[in-house]
Amino acid sequence: MRSSRRLLSLATALAVAAGTIVGPPAHAAAVTITNGTQFTDTSGNAVHAHGGGVLKVGAYYYWFGENRHPNNTFRAVSVYRSTDLRNWEFRNDVLTQSSAAELQSANIERPKVIYNAGTGRYVMWMHKENGTNYSEARAAVASSATVDGTYTYHGSFRPLGHMSRDITLYNDGGTAYMISAADENYDLHIYRLSSDYLTVAGLVGNFWNDAHREAPALFKRGSTYFMLTSGATGWSPNQARYATASSISGPWTGWTNVGDSTTFRSQPAFVLPIQGTTTTSYLYMGDRWAGASGGPVNDSQYVWLPITFPSSTSMSLSWAPSITVDTATGTVTANSPTYHRVTNRNSGRVMDVVSNSTADNAEVKQYGWNGGGNQRWEFQDAGGGYFRLVNQNSGKCLDVASGSTADGANIIQYTCGTGTNQQWQWAAIGGYHQLRARHSGKCLDVVNAGTGDGADIQQYTCGSGANQQWSRTAV
Repeated sequence: MRSSRRLLSLATALAVAAGTIVGPPAHAAAVTITNGTQFTDTSGNAVHAHGGGVLKVGAYYYWFGENRHPNNTFRAVSVYRSTDLRNWEFRNDVLTQSSAAELQSANIERPKVIYNAGTGRYVMWMHKENGTNYSEARAAVASSATVDGTYTYHGSFRPLGHMSRDITLYNDGGTAYMISAADENYDLHIYRLSSDYLTVAGLVGNFWNDAHREAPALFKRGSTYFMLTSGATGWSPNQARYATASSISGPWTGWTNVGDSTTFRSQPAFVLPIQGTTTTSYLYMGDRWAGASGGPVNDSQYVWLPITFPSSTSMSLSWAPSITVDTATGTVTANSPTYHRVTNRNSGRVMDVVSNSTADNAEVKQYGWNGGGNQRWEFQDAGGGYFRLVNQNSGKCLDVASGSTADGANIIQYTCGTGTNQQWQWAAIGGYHQLRARHSGKCLDVVNAGTGDGADIQQYTCGSGANQQWSRTAV
């Protein structure tokens, strides 16, 4: 018995040294995660893990990703940990500008980390550029003895002489692979890594010559490998496509569309298997890049959706405004949106997108309730106590035109983005609520307290008028 205890203590000590046991066991409950938002950590700060990946170590999921300066150059690779995938604790900036001379002015993108059981080290691969343009197209490598410790930078290079941009890693039972967008993003290469995972041992293949794909995410379900990618359209979102194979070395199928034409305005970053007591679910993790509307990377939002599988060799992705995740059981559930009619206290009429328009800049006015989708609004959590109001008919957001802060600024619908002129506080006042624009602090207001159909809606300095007071009813 004493020998057994000694062996158990030794095994535990070795596991701690290897980083495979981190902290006390944690029991996660089911949580709800809202899509199209900026996540915040347990200290209330924005989570900057853009283009990132997740590694589970012990009871914790570790999320690594890009943390950039306002000019989009490299600040750090930051890491957060969580047991439930919603409550993220900031752990460390594991790689920073001071980690190496060539990182002083650089772009570091899409960091991914895997564990090497043979060396006992965590190995990170990234896409590295010079911070000025995208002429370097290099892969970079760093490693650490602990998952969230300081990573030693080992340098950057072009794998086997090939350009290397968006990357991902995959550990296939101890044999590791790096997948890289190569040759100006026209090719997609699969490389086998060396036994220490620090360099490339060989090219497995270029299976999609001239496909012009990037943002690869590789995962395996059953006996099928899935390669999920996006098109190469800069910050602008596009149609995700996937290919499948029964072996990483191929043969691989051609590309199949998944999701909608913009992948719900996101780009793949990673696919996370969530293995629990009941099932294993596969979570699509995407970035809704702020760069698509001219914002800095650190204003980007996250889109996480459950992947479903119509067959063993096909996948499907559908939109959900929020998901419920239970890491204990392994279940991920898409939640259906709830729509509301938003009624003005003064007139009894509702907020309406004129003529059922689905176009940007369409006018928002008040009309009598008719049940149409152009009068139904989803309140999406935008963080910080604010909401985006998304129209059911168009999928566009309630917006203060041109981001104006002036009294009388027009209210329209516009493609949803990260602007605070699309974020509204639902503030209680005398049994009703005001809708206060985050960027201006002004209130949603029916012009001249009109009570008729077609009365215009504007923003105006908040007061006590009933024409600034609203109620919402689920429909």
